[in-house]
Amino acid sequence: MALLEVRNLRVSFGPAEAVRDVSFTLNAGEVLGLVGESGSGKSVTSLAVMGLLVPQALVKGEISFEGRSLLTATARELQQFRGARIAMIFQEPMTALNPVMRVGDQVAEAVRAHGGTGRQQPERQLQARTRLLSSKSAGDRVDKKEAWRLAVEALNDVAIPDAERRARDYPHQLSGGQRQRVMIAMAIVNRPALLIADEPTTALDVTVQAQILELLADLRRRFGLAMLFISHDLAVVSQVSDRTAVMYAGSIVESGPSREVFAHPAHPYTRGLLNSAPSLRSDRSAPLRTIEGTVPSASNMPQGCAFGPRCEHRITSCERTFPALVEVAPQHWARCPVING
Repeated sequence: MALLEVRNLRVSFGPAEAVRDVSFTLNAGEVLGLVGESGSGKSVTSLAVMGLLVPQALVKGEISFEGRSLLTATARELQQFRGARIAMIFQEPMTALNPVMRVGDQVAEAVRAHGGTGRQQPERQLQARTRLLSSKSAGDRVDKKEAWRLAVEALNDVAIPDAERRARDYPHQLSGGQRQRVMIAMAIVNRPALLIADEPTTALDVTVQAQILELLADLRRRFGLAMLFISHDLAVVSQVSDRTAVMYAGSIVESGPSREVFAHPAHPYTRGLLNSAPSLRSDRSAPLRTIEGTVPSASNMPQGCAFGPRCEHRITSCERTFPALVEVAPQHWARCPVING
Protein backbone atom coordinates (compact mmCIF):
# COMPACT_ATOMS: atom_id res chain seq x y z
CA MET A 1 0.00 0.00 0.00
CA ALA A 2 1.28 3.46 -0.92
CA LEU A 3 2.05 5.85 1.92
CA LEU A 4 0.20 8.70 0.17
CA GLU A 5 -2.42 8.37 -2.57
CA VAL A 6 -3.97 11.34 -4.38
CA ARG A 7 -6.75 10.57 -6.86
CA ASN A 8 -8.55 12.97 -9.19
CA LEU A 9 -7.82 15.97 -6.96
CA ARG A 10 -9.60 19.19 -7.86
CA VAL A 11 -9.23 22.48 -5.98
CA SER A 12 -11.36 25.52 -6.80
CA PHE A 13 -11.33 29.04 -5.45
CA GLY A 14 -14.72 30.28 -6.61
CA PRO A 15 -14.77 30.08 -10.42
CA ALA A 16 -11.00 29.53 -10.60
CA GLU A 17 -9.93 25.88 -10.72
CA ALA A 18 -6.34 25.92 -9.47
CA VAL A 19 -5.86 22.14 -9.52
CA ARG A 20 -7.69 19.74 -11.81
CA ASP A 21 -7.57 15.97 -12.07
CA VAL A 22 -4.26 15.50 -10.23
CA SER A 23 -3.37 11.92 -9.29
CA PHE A 24 -0.16 10.46 -7.89
CA THR A 25 1.15 8.02 -5.30
CA LEU A 26 4.12 8.19 -2.98
CA ASN A 27 5.68 5.15 -1.34
CA ALA A 28 7.49 5.00 1.99
CA GLY A 29 11.05 6.31 1.70
CA GLU A 30 10.50 7.60 -1.86
CA VAL A 31 11.02 11.13 -3.20
CA LEU A 32 8.53 12.50 -5.72
CA GLY A 33 9.53 15.74 -7.40
CA LEU A 34 6.68 18.07 -8.34
CA VAL A 35 7.97 20.58 -10.87
CA GLY A 36 6.43 23.44 -12.80
CA GLU A 37 6.53 27.19 -13.15
CA SER A 38 4.89 29.58 -10.69
CA GLY A 39 1.11 29.31 -10.69
CA SER A 40 1.03 25.72 -11.95
CA GLY A 41 -0.70 24.44 -8.81
CA LYS A 42 2.22 22.78 -7.00
CA SER A 43 1.85 24.56 -3.67
CA VAL A 44 -1.95 24.35 -3.75
CA THR A 45 -1.65 20.59 -4.21
CA SER A 46 0.62 20.33 -1.17
CA LEU A 47 -1.68 22.50 0.95
CA ALA A 48 -4.61 20.28 -0.05
CA VAL A 49 -2.66 17.24 1.16
CA MET A 50 -2.01 19.02 4.46
CA GLY A 51 -5.69 19.94 4.80
CA LEU A 52 -4.91 23.66 4.99
CA LEU A 53 -7.26 24.96 2.26
CA VAL A 54 -10.69 24.53 3.85
CA PRO A 55 -12.86 26.64 4.01
CA GLN A 56 -11.14 28.99 1.54
CA ALA A 57 -11.31 26.43 -1.29
CA LEU A 58 -13.53 23.63 -2.54
CA VAL A 59 -11.51 20.41 -2.53
CA LYS A 60 -12.75 17.31 -4.36
CA GLY A 61 -11.25 13.90 -5.07
CA GLU A 62 -9.43 11.48 -2.79
CA ILE A 63 -6.42 11.95 -0.55
CA SER A 64 -5.41 9.02 1.66
CA PHE A 65 -2.42 8.73 3.95
CA GLU A 66 -1.43 5.41 5.52
CA GLY A 67 -4.77 4.09 4.28
CA ARG A 68 -6.75 6.84 6.03
CA SER A 69 -8.80 9.42 4.09
CA LEU A 70 -7.63 12.94 4.87
CA LEU A 71 -10.57 14.63 3.12
CA THR A 72 -13.10 12.98 5.44
CA ALA A 73 -11.01 13.38 8.62
CA THR A 74 -12.19 15.86 11.23
CA ALA A 75 -10.22 19.02 11.94
CA ARG A 76 -8.98 17.54 15.20
CA GLU A 77 -7.91 14.29 13.54
CA LEU A 78 -6.05 16.24 10.85
CA GLN A 79 -4.24 18.19 13.54
CA GLN A 80 -2.79 14.95 14.87
CA PHE A 81 -1.46 13.93 11.45
CA ARG A 82 0.02 17.34 10.66
CA GLY A 83 3.39 17.73 12.29
CA ALA A 84 3.46 14.20 13.68
CA ARG A 85 3.11 11.98 10.59
CA ILE A 86 3.08 14.60 7.80
CA ALA A 87 5.27 17.70 8.07
CA MET A 88 5.92 20.60 5.72
CA ILE A 89 8.79 22.97 5.06
CA PHE A 90 7.43 26.28 3.80
CA GLN A 91 9.05 28.55 1.23
CA GLU A 92 10.09 31.57 3.30
CA PRO A 93 11.66 30.72 6.68
CA MET A 94 11.89 34.37 7.73
CA THR A 95 8.13 34.81 7.46
CA ALA A 96 7.28 31.28 8.65
CA LEU A 97 9.28 31.66 11.87
CA ASN A 98 7.97 33.77 14.74
CA PRO A 99 10.39 36.74 15.03
CA VAL A 100 9.83 37.21 18.79
CA MET A 101 10.35 33.58 19.87
CA ARG A 102 13.65 31.81 20.34
CA VAL A 103 14.13 29.21 17.62
CA GLY A 104 14.54 26.44 20.19
CA ASP A 105 11.17 27.32 21.70
CA GLN A 106 9.58 27.16 18.26
CA VAL A 107 10.96 23.67 17.62
CA ALA A 108 9.95 22.60 21.14
CA GLU A 109 6.45 23.94 20.50
CA ALA A 110 6.16 21.47 17.59
CA VAL A 111 6.98 18.64 20.00
CA ARG A 112 4.44 19.75 22.60
CA ALA A 113 1.78 20.31 19.95
CA HIS A 114 2.04 16.73 18.69
CA GLY A 115 3.36 14.77 21.62
CA GLY A 116 6.27 13.26 19.71
CA THR A 117 4.03 10.42 18.49
CA GLY A 118 5.92 10.13 15.21
CA ARG A 119 9.02 8.97 17.10
CA GLN A 120 7.27 5.83 18.32
CA GLN A 121 7.13 2.47 16.55
CA PRO A 122 4.32 2.14 13.94
CA GLU A 123 2.20 -0.19 16.09
CA ARG A 124 2.26 2.36 18.94
CA GLN A 125 1.59 5.42 16.80
CA LEU A 126 -2.13 4.70 16.37
CA GLN A 127 -2.51 4.09 20.12
CA ALA A 128 -0.63 7.31 20.85
CA ARG A 129 -2.81 9.35 18.47
CA THR A 130 -5.96 7.81 20.01
CA ARG A 131 -4.82 8.83 23.49
CA LEU A 132 -3.91 12.23 22.13
CA LEU A 133 -7.41 12.78 20.75
CA SER A 134 -8.96 11.98 24.13
CA SER A 135 -6.56 14.17 26.11
CA LYS A 136 -6.70 17.93 26.51
CA SER A 137 -3.53 18.49 24.49
CA ALA A 138 -0.29 16.88 23.45
CA GLY A 139 1.46 19.12 25.95
CA ASP A 140 -0.15 17.11 28.75
CA ARG A 141 2.26 14.28 27.91
CA VAL A 142 5.49 16.11 27.02
CA ASP A 143 6.95 18.51 29.57
CA LYS A 144 8.89 21.60 28.61
CA LYS A 145 12.26 20.19 29.64
CA GLU A 146 11.87 17.10 27.45
CA ALA A 147 10.51 19.17 24.56
CA TRP A 148 13.54 21.47 24.79
CA ARG A 149 15.89 18.47 24.81
CA LEU A 150 14.26 17.07 21.67
CA ALA A 151 14.40 20.52 20.04
CA VAL A 152 18.15 20.77 20.60
CA GLU A 153 18.55 17.22 19.33
CA ALA A 154 16.65 18.17 16.15
CA LEU A 155 18.86 21.22 15.65
CA ASN A 156 21.86 18.91 15.94
CA ASP A 157 20.23 16.60 13.38
CA VAL A 158 20.14 19.44 10.84
CA ALA A 159 23.80 20.29 11.48
CA ILE A 160 23.41 23.62 13.28
CA PRO A 161 26.72 24.08 15.13
CA ASP A 162 26.60 24.61 18.91
CA ALA A 163 22.88 23.77 18.83
CA GLU A 164 22.31 24.28 22.56
CA ARG A 165 23.47 27.89 22.32
CA ARG A 166 21.91 28.69 18.94
CA ALA A 167 18.57 27.35 20.17
CA ARG A 168 18.41 30.46 22.36
CA ASP A 169 18.80 32.80 19.36
CA TYR A 170 16.01 34.60 17.56
CA PRO A 171 15.42 34.17 13.80
CA HIS A 172 17.01 37.49 12.89
CA GLN A 173 20.27 36.35 14.50
CA LEU A 174 20.59 33.45 12.06
CA SER A 175 21.62 33.38 8.41
CA GLY A 176 19.16 32.39 5.69
CA GLY A 177 20.60 28.89 5.50
CA GLN A 178 20.44 28.46 9.28
CA ARG A 179 16.80 29.64 9.34
CA GLN A 180 15.98 27.05 6.71
CA ARG A 181 17.69 24.42 8.86
CA VAL A 182 15.52 25.48 11.80
CA MET A 183 12.42 25.02 9.61
CA ILE A 184 13.65 21.54 8.69
CA ALA A 185 14.29 20.78 12.38
CA MET A 186 10.70 21.77 13.20
CA ALA A 187 9.49 19.46 10.44
CA ILE A 188 11.51 16.36 11.43
CA VAL A 189 11.52 16.70 15.23
CA ASN A 190 8.52 14.34 15.55
CA ARG A 191 9.97 11.89 13.01
CA PRO A 192 7.19 12.11 10.39
CA ALA A 193 6.75 9.51 7.67
CA LEU A 194 6.20 12.15 4.98
CA LEU A 195 7.97 15.46 4.51
CA ILE A 196 6.58 18.02 2.06
CA ALA A 197 9.32 20.43 1.00
CA ASP A 198 7.87 23.46 -0.79
CA GLU A 199 10.69 25.26 -2.63
CA PRO A 200 13.12 24.63 0.26
CA THR A 201 16.07 26.26 -1.54
CA THR A 202 14.31 29.45 -2.69
CA ALA A 203 16.36 32.65 -2.14
CA LEU A 204 19.46 30.71 -1.04
CA ASP A 205 22.76 31.08 -2.81
CA VAL A 206 24.09 28.12 -4.77
CA THR A 207 26.49 26.93 -2.07
CA VAL A 208 23.87 26.99 0.69
CA GLN A 209 21.34 25.41 -1.66
CA ALA A 210 23.67 22.46 -2.21
CA GLN A 211 24.14 22.10 1.55
CA ILE A 212 20.37 22.05 2.17
CA LEU A 213 19.84 19.44 -0.55
CA GLU A 214 22.61 17.31 0.93
CA LEU A 215 21.00 17.65 4.36
CA LEU A 216 17.59 16.54 3.07
CA ALA A 217 19.17 13.53 1.37
CA ASP A 218 20.96 12.63 4.61
CA LEU A 219 17.75 12.93 6.67
CA ARG A 220 15.95 10.76 4.16
CA ARG A 221 18.56 8.02 4.58
CA ARG A 222 18.72 8.26 8.36
CA PHE A 223 15.01 8.45 9.13
CA GLY A 224 13.47 6.69 6.11
CA LEU A 225 11.55 9.80 5.10
CA ALA A 226 9.30 9.95 2.08
CA MET A 227 9.35 13.38 0.45
CA LEU A 228 7.13 15.39 -1.83
CA PHE A 229 9.72 17.81 -3.19
CA ILE A 230 8.23 20.90 -4.87
CA SER A 231 10.33 23.14 -7.07
CA HIS A 232 10.44 25.11 -10.30
CA ASP A 233 14.12 24.19 -10.70
CA LEU A 234 14.50 21.23 -13.06
CA ALA A 235 18.13 20.63 -12.13
CA VAL A 236 17.32 20.38 -8.43
CA VAL A 237 14.37 18.03 -8.99
CA SER A 238 16.42 15.74 -11.24
CA GLN A 239 19.07 15.57 -8.53
CA VAL A 240 16.88 14.67 -5.54
CA SER A 241 13.81 12.78 -6.81
CA ASP A 242 13.18 9.14 -7.65
CA ARG A 243 10.12 10.06 -9.72
CA THR A 244 9.08 13.37 -11.26
CA ALA A 245 5.65 14.84 -12.01
CA VAL A 246 5.49 17.91 -14.24
CA MET A 247 2.58 20.30 -13.61
CA TYR A 248 1.13 22.86 -15.98
CA ALA A 249 -1.95 25.04 -15.41
CA GLY A 250 -3.22 22.92 -12.52
CA SER A 251 -2.73 19.43 -13.93
CA ILE A 252 0.06 16.87 -14.18
CA VAL A 253 1.10 16.68 -17.84
CA GLU A 254 3.89 14.14 -17.45
CA SER A 255 5.16 11.78 -14.76
CA GLY A 256 7.52 8.88 -14.44
CA PRO A 257 10.95 7.81 -13.17
CA SER A 258 13.10 10.93 -13.03
CA ARG A 259 15.86 9.46 -15.18
CA GLU A 260 13.31 8.54 -17.87
CA VAL A 261 11.45 11.86 -17.78
CA PHE A 262 14.60 13.95 -18.10
CA ALA A 263 16.29 11.70 -20.65
CA HIS A 264 13.20 11.12 -22.83
CA PRO A 265 10.64 13.91 -22.19
CA ALA A 266 7.36 13.14 -23.94
CA HIS A 267 5.11 16.15 -23.37
CA PRO A 268 5.81 19.32 -25.40
CA TYR A 269 5.77 21.41 -22.22
CA THR A 270 8.41 19.24 -20.52
CA ARG A 271 10.54 19.45 -23.66
CA GLY A 272 10.11 23.21 -23.72
CA LEU A 273 11.22 23.51 -20.08
CA LEU A 274 14.31 21.39 -20.67
CA ASN A 275 15.20 23.25 -23.86
CA SER A 276 14.88 26.57 -21.98
CA ALA A 277 17.44 25.58 -19.36
CA PRO A 278 21.03 26.58 -20.17
CA SER A 279 23.71 23.91 -20.09
CA LEU A 280 27.47 23.71 -20.44
CA ARG A 281 26.93 22.90 -24.12
CA SER A 282 24.76 25.97 -24.75
CA ASP A 283 25.97 28.59 -27.20
CA ARG A 284 26.68 31.59 -24.99
CA SER A 285 26.33 33.99 -27.89
CA ALA A 286 22.80 32.76 -28.70
CA PRO A 287 19.71 33.97 -26.80
CA LEU A 288 18.09 31.50 -24.41
CA ARG A 289 15.21 29.53 -25.86
CA THR A 290 11.76 30.29 -24.46
CA ILE A 291 8.23 28.88 -24.60
CA GLU A 292 6.10 31.36 -26.51
CA GLY A 293 2.87 32.61 -24.95
CA THR A 294 1.62 32.73 -21.37
CA VAL A 295 0.02 30.37 -18.86
CA PRO A 296 -3.80 30.59 -19.03
CA SER A 297 -5.74 32.02 -16.10
CA ALA A 298 -7.24 29.49 -13.68
CA SER A 299 -10.61 31.19 -14.11
CA ASN A 300 -10.45 31.02 -17.91
CA MET A 301 -8.99 27.65 -18.87
CA PRO A 302 -9.21 26.43 -22.48
CA GLN A 303 -11.77 23.69 -23.04
CA GLY A 304 -9.15 21.24 -24.26
CA CYS A 305 -5.42 21.07 -23.57
CA ALA A 306 -4.29 24.02 -21.45
CA PHE A 307 -0.91 24.01 -23.19
CA GLY A 308 -2.51 23.86 -26.65
CA PRO A 309 -2.36 27.61 -27.43
CA ARG A 310 1.42 27.56 -26.83
CA CYS A 311 2.15 24.20 -28.48
CA GLU A 312 3.64 23.96 -31.96
CA HIS A 313 2.42 20.34 -32.26
CA ARG A 314 -1.26 20.99 -31.49
CA ILE A 315 -3.99 19.40 -33.58
CA THR A 316 -7.73 20.06 -33.79
CA SER A 317 -8.63 17.62 -30.98
CA CYS A 318 -6.34 19.53 -28.59
CA GLU A 319 -8.82 22.42 -28.68
CA ARG A 320 -11.87 20.30 -27.81
CA THR A 321 -10.89 17.58 -25.35
CA PHE A 322 -8.92 17.59 -22.11
CA PRO A 323 -6.26 14.97 -22.93
CA ALA A 324 -5.93 11.79 -20.88
CA LEU A 325 -2.62 10.46 -19.59
CA VAL A 326 -1.01 7.99 -22.01
CA GLU A 327 1.67 5.49 -20.96
CA VAL A 328 4.56 6.16 -23.34
CA ALA A 329 7.02 3.83 -21.59
CA PRO A 330 6.83 1.60 -18.50
CA GLN A 331 5.55 3.81 -15.64
CA HIS A 332 6.11 6.91 -17.81
CA TRP A 333 2.91 8.87 -18.56
CA ALA A 334 2.16 12.00 -20.53
CA ARG A 335 -1.04 13.94 -21.18
CA CYS A 336 -0.79 14.53 -24.92
CA PRO A 337 -2.68 13.11 -27.96
CA VAL A 338 0.16 13.82 -30.40
CA ILE A 339 3.05 12.18 -28.56
CA ASN A 340 5.70 11.10 -31.02
CA GLY A 341 7.97 9.36 -28.58
